[in-house]
Amino acid sequence: MFRHLEKQDELLMDAYRSMSHELHKLQVEEEMLMRSFYHVMEAQGLTKKQQQDGKNVSEESEPPESKVLVTVDDVEKQ
Repeated sequence: MFRHLEKQDELLMDAYRSMSHELHKLQVEEEMLMRSFYHVMEAQGLTKKQQQDGKNVSEESEPPESKVLVTVDDVEKQ
């Protein structure tokens, strides 16, 4: 019975790691797509450009959608 539970635990941890890795890949891909989309919108003049001290704010900073927060559990680090 104990071996069965250990095997189940191992399988579940493998599935967790695999899903966590896939999630991270998708978040990175989303960030890249959002940056590309922002640059296309900017090139077409569709983004709102605010003037601040004579500088274009949209050229100075990245769009807020390009920030990705990923948390890592202690379990993933093993």
